[in-house]
Amino acid sequence: MELFDLEGKVALVTGGNGGIGLAMARALAAAGAKVAVAGRDAQKNAAAARELGGIAIEADIREEGECRRLVARTVATLGRLDILVNNAGINIRKQPQDYHAAEWRSVLDTNLSSAFFCAQAAWPEMKKAGGGKIVNVGSMMSLFGASFAAPYAASKGGIVQLTRALACAWARDHIQVNAVLPGWIDTALTRRAREEVPGLHERVLARTPAGRWGEPADLAGIAVFLASRASDFITGAAIPVDGGYSVQG
Repeated sequence: MELFDLEGKVALVTGGNGGIGLAMARALAAAGAKVAVAGRDAQKNAAAARELGGIAIEADIREEGECRRLVARTVATLGRLDILVNNAGINIRKQPQDYHAAEWRSVLDTNLSSAFFCAQAAWPEMKKAGGGKIVNVGSMMSLFGASFAAPYAASKGGIVQLTRALACAWARDHIQVNAVLPGWIDTALTRRAREEVPGLHERVLARTPAGRWGEPADLAGIAVFLASRASDFITGAAIPVDGGYSVQG
C-alpha cells in the first residue's frame, strides 16, 4: 500500500542490532527503506547489516559527538536521512537508595540524552530533505512506577516529554516526532528482569489482557506506520504497544 511504502527512504535505528530495534529495522527494510543500524557490539552489528542489506555503525551514543558522527556517516554512505528510531536503552535494576551516581548517569545518558543528541543531529538533514520521521522508544515505565527501576523510569518518562517538545518545535519543518511505549516484550533485557525480580513473569501475565508477553515483531507494524506517510498528521503521540497492559485496572 502506497501510504506505507518507504522506497527511497533512509532510516537510522539506534540499538538496531537486536531485540526491539532489530525487529523495527527489519520492518523498515521490508517496507523499502535503506537501513543503518547503530550499536556498540561489532559482531551483532555486522550480522544485522548482512541480514538487512544495509550498514552498521559502531558508536557510543552517550556522547554528543558520536551521535553527530553517526548521522554524518549514515548520510555520507546512504545519501540522506528520513527516519530516525531512537531505540538504544539499558536498565540497571536496584532499589533507589542503592544506585551510584555513575549508574544513574549511564542509564539517563544511554536512554534519554542519546535520543536528544541523535535528534539534534538528524534535524538539519531531515529539514534539507523536506521532512522526516523520528520514533522514540519509551516504555510502560513512561507511565508506571517500579521500585527497581528509578533511573530507567525517569529516562523513559523523559522520552515522552522530549517527544512532545520536539514535535512542537519541528512540525513547521514537516518532521513528525512520536513515541512508542512497548509493554513487557520478550527480549534479552526482560529475560534478565525475570531472573532478577521474583514473580515478575506471573504478574505480567496476570495483568496483560492478551495473556502473553509481547514479541519484538509486535513492534514492526507501529514502526512502519510512524515512519511512513500514513502518519503525516500524527505528532507528539505516545502509543502503547502492550497487549492491553496499560488499560487493565
